[in-house]
Order: sequence, then C-alpha cells, then structure tokens
Amino acid sequence: MKQFIAGKNEQDVRLSRFVQSVTHNLPTSLLYKSFRNKRIKVNGKKAAPDTRLREGDVIELYVNDEFFQAPSKRQQPPKKKTPLHVVYEDENLLALYKPAHLLCHSDRTGDESLVDLVQQYLVERGEYEPEKEASFAPAVCNRLDRGTEGLVIAAKNYPALRCMNALIREDLVHKEYLCITVGVPPKGRHVAWLRHDERKNKVQVRAQEAEGYKQIITEVRVLDTQGPFALCRIGLVTGRTHQIRAHLAFLGAPVLGDIKYGNRRFNEKMKVKTQLLCAVQMTFKDLGESECLSYLSGKTFALEHPKILDFFAGLKEEKNN
Repeated sequence: MKQFIAGKNEQDVRLSRFVQSVTHNLPTSLLYKSFRNKRIKVNGKKAAPDTRLREGDVIELYVNDEFFQAPSKRQQPPKKKTPLHVVYEDENLLALYKPAHLLCHSDRTGDESLVDLVQQYLVERGEYEPEKEASFAPAVCNRLDRGTEGLVIAAKNYPALRCMNALIREDLVHKEYLCITVGVPPKGRHVAWLRHDERKNKVQVRAQEAEGYKQIITEVRVLDTQGPFALCRIGLVTGRTHQIRAHLAFLGAPVLGDIKYGNRRFNEKMKVKTQLLCAVQMTFKDLGESECLSYLSGKTFALEHPKILDFFAGLKEEKNN
C-alpha cells in the first residue's frame, strides 16, 4: 500500500488522473478494477474515479508495488543554454518569449525545451521542489511550433494550469502574430476549412466544408510592403495546427522561410533559416469574477520590439541601397 497526501497542486485534480500520475504502466482495466474493489481510498473511504481531490486529502492505493516507479536520485538540472526571457510574472503564471528553434516540450531528440527552462528557473527560485510534488510539474499552456518565436504562457501550479487551459479552449484569449509573407495576402477576415494529417504532421486547407475538415478563421492586416514581401498582423479567431502558415499559403502569400508551406525559391534567395512568424500579443477577454484567473480580464501581454520588425526594416534598407 502507498499513501499520499494531496497538496496545493492536487486541489481539484480528478482522482483517476492522480493515480495514473503516481503509478507506472498501470493498465486502465486494472485501474478501474481497483476502484470497484475498494482498493483506492480517500480519507479511509471508497472513492470514485471522478472524485475531485482537496488539499490535505489522504489517498491510499492498495496496488501492487510493481506499478510504482522506484524513487530515483534527483539529478542536477542541465546547464541552461538558452536564457529565459520573462515578459510577465505573478504567483501563478509566467509570460515568456520563446525564440525560434526552441521546443516548447521535450521530444525524442532530447533537445532543450522551454518547459525544461521554466522548471529549472522555478527550482532555482525555490518555487518548485520536484521531490515534494506527487503529480504536478510546471507546464506551458499554449504551444508554438519549433520554428515560430513569440509569447508562451506557463503555469506555476495546477489550479492555474487547469484554468488557463480552459480559457484558451474557450477562446477567451485573443492571440496576434506578426509575419512576413511572400506576396501580399488579401486583407480582412478569412474563413476556410483545415484537415490535419498527424502522420505527416501537415495540414490541408480548402475553401468549402468537407468531412474531416475543421473551420478556421484568420484575420489579416497588411501593415507594410516591400517589393514582393508584406509585413502582416494576424489575428487568430480559431487556433488550429499550422493555421496561420497553411491559411496564408492557401491565400497565395506563404510565410517567408516556411519550409513546409512556403515558397522554396524565395526562402533560398533570402537565405532565411526559419519561418518569419512571431506571436507578439495575447489579450484576455472579460473572464468574469468566477474564474480563478479573473484578475487577467482585459490584460494584454506584448513583446516590446519583436525581432521580425528589424528583419523587415533590413529588407527596406537593401532596397534603398
């Protein structure tokens, strides 16, 4: 039998999720069998999978030891290669600048990720002690492609993570991007339909609704032009995989530097090594007093001077020289 005491970051966590987080390779069938056979208890009583934990609850798991990971010695966090650029911080959240080429989450390559940097940052400040956490680790709430730079929100605790994920899911956070396109896209609010091929990690966009396709809505403002290029501000009404890059390509003006949906000839000519797309602003809508992050209502996080503006200014200088 293993016993755990719910902490602050287990507040409102679903019991089945907590059990899965503290066990290793526990089959789903055995998990729910353990619930039926009263082998999972909270405060000495039988509990259901959908029970929401409260801080201080005592969780008892009468599960074979083979399904618990052996405690490992805490390793020193890797030396930071990328500095963490904090745009905003409070007791719940961090708004961060993610440079191009940095992963949001770790992948099979083992390359450094933004999550790694956030966790190391909070460990160094004494705000995160991994050995004292049963199931939670600080995490990022929104994801940017590896080649996209810009603003990312990270949560320091589970209530903030859960709440922020809900705000994003319910479209209560408006995101805006700057990009440089090859060609000038049509201005205005554009509606199309997108399908994601997960095996190829690529999407297709079409003008009409079809089975398997989801609606996308993208707002386009053209701020300036220089030769064949345009500096655009993009508002995301929906937030689908590769939406901006694929939708702009569909509109005839792909993002400069985009190797997946872009113009290969111009990419090679301009010698750009990443897509020129930057998440520059996040604005919170009216969240209502009931939201745990209601203090963010109407608040805007923004990058003061995105590097993409310097790149576009360089295009204009080349033209004048």
